[in-house]
Amino acid sequence: MSNRREFAVQLCFGAGALLSASAFAAAPMVDEKDPAAAGLGFKADAATVDKAKFPKFAAGQNCGSCALYQGKAGDAAGGCPLFAGKQVSAKSWCSAYAKKA
Repeated sequence: MSNRREFAVQLCFGAGALLSASAFAAAPMVDEKDPAAAGLGFKADAATVDKAKFPKFAAGQNCGSCALYQGKAGDAAGGCPLFAGKQVSAKSWCSAYAKKA
């Protein structure tokens, strides 16, 4: 391959990688009023969970310590398979909480 063609191919792959990374980074946050979120009792701030309505909730539970949370340790937000295409705050909570092993 010539240098010009090689550069063009690499430029295309690089641009595709940047676009996919920016699309993930720009994922919207889950809204408490979203029907799927409301059905799971999702709260953007775990401190606001109604303990009478969700008796299984315990202090210290949040998305950051949930097995479903796809963000890295220390990330402010990350993905969750329950809310495809959206991110949840590490400080949020829902009734599907499962402690990380």
